[in-house]
Amino acid sequence: MTVQFVLDNTHLRPVPLTPEVRLRLADEAIELWERTETDQGTAMPPPFWAFAWAGGQALARYTLDNPHLISGRTVLDLAAGSGLVAIAAMKAGAARVTAVEIDELAVAAIAVNAEANDVAVTPLLADVLEQEPDGEVILAGDIFYSREMTRRMLGYLRRAARAGATVLVGDPGRAYLPREHLTLLAEYDVPVPQTLEDTPVKRTTVWSVNP
Repeated sequence: MTVQFVLDNTHLRPVPLTPEVRLRLADEAIELWERTETDQGTAMPPPFWAFAWAGGQALARYTLDNPHLISGRTVLDLAAGSGLVAIAAMKAGAARVTAVEIDELAVAAIAVNAEANDVAVTPLLADVLEQEPDGEVILAGDIFYSREMTRRMLGYLRRAARAGATVLVGDPGRAYLPREHLTLLAEYDVPVPQTLEDTPVKRTTVWSVNP
């Protein structure tokens, strides 16, 4: 049911900033938001998996352009959404990629998108933020959108960095971006749906997380 819902409500197309990757993406945001509530129940999370968010696009682009950071290493894509960053990591030569989500529709979308790109990604339905970090590289796109989520994410990411992992995040200027704990690596102008961001292009940054 979850896979069919993804297929019924998306179309396969290249991602604007990373045309090397194709994703099942929704045509229109508001209608799908409403359809998710109607068809899947109001307890389901919003369909973040159906869009190529700016933070993920920038992080995927940086990953593809810097394969030396990824090649031969184990990777964890946190709050993976569509699986864009996870797929980019596999294309950059990762040994193994796990894409973590708390939404079962996102897990279905990750599996569908990985198959469409002919890469092996392991989707994981779990909240891992209170666990010990697992992965030589930790990637996370567009995660600093609330105070509580930033607190939990930053705690996990800094523990990973202290354990020796390479930790990278992509962010399109969200309100809770914890700049004091980050080092700027790159900036991109990312095409995005205006229904999501109220602008056709978002200036988006990629950062490493400090221990």
